[in-house]
Amino acid sequence: MATQTRTQRQAAAKKAAATRKRNSAKASGRGASASARRTQSSARSTARSAERTAQGAARTAARRAEAEATRLEALGRQAERTVLIPIGAALEAWDRAADTVRTYSNRRRATQRLNRFERRGATALRRGRRSVEREAKQVRRDVDRSANGLQSEAADAIERIRTLA
Repeated sequence: MATQTRTQRQAAAKKAAATRKRNSAKASGRGASASARRTQSSARSTARSAERTAQGAARTAARRAEAEATRLEALGRQAERTVLIPIGAALEAWDRAADTVRTYSNRRRATQRLNRFERRGATALRRGRRSVEREAKQVRRDVDRSANGLQSEAADAIERIRTLA
């Protein structure tokens, strides 16, 4: 191989240095571009995340407001009930009293109502009497069974005593 002159070596060295510098700048530019892309992507992601967080906060606030409104409605209904129940009870008592007056102020209606009471009383008395008679009949049967059982046991005992004597 031929030897190089000093000038040639310097030129080759400068050329190599320039290539290295160019390659380094390219790599640095790629790194910077990649870093810029990552930063941009991260910023977009952060913006989306912030948007989702804001939407969630808005939903939560709306739900909380709705819950409070529902609670206030419930309190209002309870207050309304405390007013309406006594009024309804008073009206019901008034209607019953008016019905009673209407019934007993008319002779025919009063007679019908009293006859109905009489029939209901007679029916209840018959049912009660039948129930008592059924119970009494059942008790008599039970007593008769027990008495018959005792008689047969007594007869068996007398028979055993005779056989022993």
